[in-house]
Amino acid sequence: MLSDLHIENIAVIERADISFTKGLNVLTGETGAGKSIIIDALFAVMGARTSRELVRSDAERALASAVFSSGKAASWLSENEIEAEDELILQRKITEDGKSSCRVCGAPVTAAQLRELSSLLLDIHGQNDGRQLMDEARHRQYLDSFGALEPVLSEYRQAYELFVATKKEIKRLSMDEAEKQRLSDNLKILVEELEKAELREGEEEELSARRDLLHNAEKLTESLNSAYEALYGGEENALSLTESAKADISRAVRYCAELTDAEKTLENAGFMLRDAAETLRDFLKSLDFSPQEYDRLETRLALLRRLSKKYGGGEKELLEKLEKSKQQLDEIEYSDERINKLTLQLEKQRQEVMSKANILTEARRKAAAVLEERIASELRALSMPSVSFLVDITPIEKSGGFDFTGGDEIRFLMSANKGEKPAAISKIASGGELSRIMLAMKNVFSEKDEVETLVFDEIDTGVSGIAASRVGEKLAELSKRKQVLCVTHLPQIAAMADTHYVIEKDEREGRTFTSVTILDREGRKRELARLHGGDNITENTLISAGEQLDAAEKFKRGI
Repeated sequence: MLSDLHIENIAVIERADISFTKGLNVLTGETGAGKSIIIDALFAVMGARTSRELVRSDAERALASAVFSSGKAASWLSENEIEAEDELILQRKITEDGKSSCRVCGAPVTAAQLRELSSLLLDIHGQNDGRQLMDEARHRQYLDSFGALEPVLSEYRQAYELFVATKKEIKRLSMDEAEKQRLSDNLKILVEELEKAELREGEEEELSARRDLLHNAEKLTESLNSAYEALYGGEENALSLTESAKADISRAVRYCAELTDAEKTLENAGFMLRDAAETLRDFLKSLDFSPQEYDRLETRLALLRRLSKKYGGGEKELLEKLEKSKQQLDEIEYSDERINKLTLQLEKQRQEVMSKANILTEARRKAAAVLEERIASELRALSMPSVSFLVDITPIEKSGGFDFTGGDEIRFLMSANKGEKPAAISKIASGGELSRIMLAMKNVFSEKDEVETLVFDEIDTGVSGIAASRVGEKLAELSKRKQVLCVTHLPQIAAMADTHYVIEKDEREGRTFTSVTILDREGRKRELARLHGGDNITENTLISAGEQLDAAEKFKRGI
């Protein structure tokens, strides 16, 4: 449930704190007072796209935060490693340059994560959402959602994806003889050239190091010979001098034991000098410089670099390309045989897809029968007594008779009057009828939907008179199962509120400000009177408003 909404510097709202209650929360106010801004703030909190136009003029940033109970989101919070107690706080900040940041319980998240989480918490029906009913591509989604057909659809899609993959593989392997020959010739050249090169991973790096060493062999030999002579050559060298010093210290130790450490240090130094001299000697032997070896290294490196430039990548990538090319050659050589096997497999998969599609179609027909009656019943209660509602399921008109969604074309048809043949909603439904159909669907779907909060932004579009009263009653019934927030211009709906908020706008010092106030009974009477007759509020309109509130309370007690 949505308990609190905090707004800062969003459009004309400098600051607003709104506490919502269980049941039906209604927001009313003059056109342009800022009712839609509250919906915009909720959309922002839900992770919808925002822009700098949302930020109040002269403000550095806008902020919207909403507080929910966290029960329904416990699993999501755990998966995303976010800690929350009883309250779940969603926050969206938008800077004056249009950049935004999102947080959940203080932890930074992406807008996509915010959308994912908020979809578990509330559902907003915007002013234009009724138009979604005219988009027949959505009708299948509505039906599948109502029938809880996701498991059946998932099984179908697994079979369909295997079928599509096999079809693509056949297409990939199928080519004319000229194209097959051209590709085969190119692959054979590549395989022959790379196999002849006898590539070894890491070879270029190894050869480059050896080449560089040989390139500097003369200078290196001179330096190493000089060092070796100093350590071990001639009569007086570092090792002989060290050993002589050690012998002198050894004689002195007989008379002064304190020199024992110095004796050991010189002894160790002698060992280290001898080891160093032997290392230099062995290394000098390995530098047996050969111009022929240098030329061989240069030739091999040139080959490796040419292959790398020609086919791309180093030795590792070239070896992978070699193996892949061999596989491609095998596929070309045995492509006809492979295609024949895949064609047989494809037919079996086609039969499996058709079988799963038929199961899905049957499940949809059963769900459709129930949905038709439920929606028609809801619409009759919304002052459409002669309505008929039909879910039209026909075979899909595509190659193969099925696609990713199954084998069905699904359209919602309706007739609002007796004697009229049901037709596409997009062709016959008025704005008021679209609003009522959408409300009917929300009411039906909400029984299975775990979302606790429903938001309606002017669900009363195109509705008046008795139909408006029925819409108000239906929202009141819905609010017994869900928390409902509703922006409306109709007194029939406002009268049903459990909590009634009025949005007001005023101008101070050349700036526009919007405030949100919870109304008591007297305030509600005046607001209902204004909704009925505008600013001309009389004693009679106040009495009528009071009677309307009493009638609404009586209706709600009977639900």
